[in-house]
Amino acid sequence: MRFAQAIESALAQAMAKDESIFILGEDVHTLRVNLLTRFGADRVKSTPISESAFLGAAVTAAMAGLRPVVEIMLVDFIGVAMDAILNHAAKIASFSGGKWHVPLVIRAACGGGYGDAGQHEQSLWGWLAHIPGINVVVPSNPSDAGGLMLTALSQQEPVIYLEHKLLADYWRDYLGGTSRSNISINVPAAGVEGEVPDHWEPVPLGKSTVVKKGKDITIASAAVGVHQSIEAASILEKEGISAEIIDLRSIVPLDIEGLVASVKKTGALLVVDEDYKMFGLSGEICASLKESGLTFKYGRVCTETTIPFARALEDQVLPNTKRIVDESTKLLKA
Repeated sequence: MRFAQAIESALAQAMAKDESIFILGEDVHTLRVNLLTRFGADRVKSTPISESAFLGAAVTAAMAGLRPVVEIMLVDFIGVAMDAILNHAAKIASFSGGKWHVPLVIRAACGGGYGDAGQHEQSLWGWLAHIPGINVVVPSNPSDAGGLMLTALSQQEPVIYLEHKLLADYWRDYLGGTSRSNISINVPAAGVEGEVPDHWEPVPLGKSTVVKKGKDITIASAAVGVHQSIEAASILEKEGISAEIIDLRSIVPLDIEGLVASVKKTGALLVVDEDYKMFGLSGEICASLKESGLTFKYGRVCTETTIPFARALEDQVLPNTKRIVDESTKLLKA
């Protein structure tokens, strides 16, 4: 099953079981036409282009007992609705002493690598993870994509569910990425399409997976970064370096225990993070492992600055296989 198809399949399974789940967002009547046909316009509701309005409405709907799945077309646009997330959805359970909950899923496309520039290609999971009271999930393959969506729909607190556009290929088509014959896009085939279960089961939050075992260096990442890391590991193997690849799957909660177990074995950690380097996931992982008492070599490959439009420049700013190989080699030689 394809990545986006897996998400929709898990959504359909959950919606058939729980009538409180409904979808709302811009253009969902076109983007989710299969779900609209099956469940009707009362449960797949298109909205005006006003993220702050429909996300604010979803917060109160969730408080009233419904389970909204709000589609913010691109995570970059989530800034328009941050008041509803930062000051309301994230805090209501805490402020009410657990008497009120916001079982809300915010679904958004994220990530770059196809030439759409800095207002459309950000990842922002580190920024969102900084807010207490919110879970943030980032799948890297169809099986996890469906399972994590099922889990997100069962939570009592808000979940921000991010799907990378190089994996959810319909986003590239929708945004015109595949119509640009003058640019090349490195699409990770194993992430776009893969085996899925006959019946969806929840994938636990805060539980990473080791997708490749190794002994010399741990490389931890999420979404497309996982596939770039696997590709880099095959190159490093030819140089006699054995890399262990960890797919984080969720940013909040973060599987520090799994990272500690791997880094204890390898003694070196490289974090590959398509979000911004400053004050982000890569620094949080390093600090958490240091607080656990580990001594290890550490490096990171992150998005360094505002993502440029030109593909040649974009490739220099975003993480890629070459940067991962170079940084891993440098780290182990230090």
